[in-house]
Amino acid sequence: MNKIKIEVFYTLTCPNCRILKKMLNDVLPEFGDKFELKTSLANSPLGMVRTMKLGIHAVPTMLINNEITFKSVPTKQELINKLNSY
Repeated sequence: MNKIKIEVFYTLTCPNCRILKKMLNDVLPEFGDKFELKTSLANSPLGMVRTMKLGIHAVPTMLINNEITFKSVPTKQELINKLNSY
């Protein structure tokens, strides 16, 4: 079974990015091996190219299977509900 890809675009100085990454680290173990988490530094050269292609203008932005799902920090319940829908 293929894992569902979650990608989070972040910057090093973004406090909300840290909150989202911590929330994902807390929540994802409950889903076992269902998801694969990747974090991408939005202001790195590669990250900038990807954010431009995807139309991402703010961090944190979370993608599931390359579709933008959150453009800010969701509540923990919103995150769980979204993950449960996959």
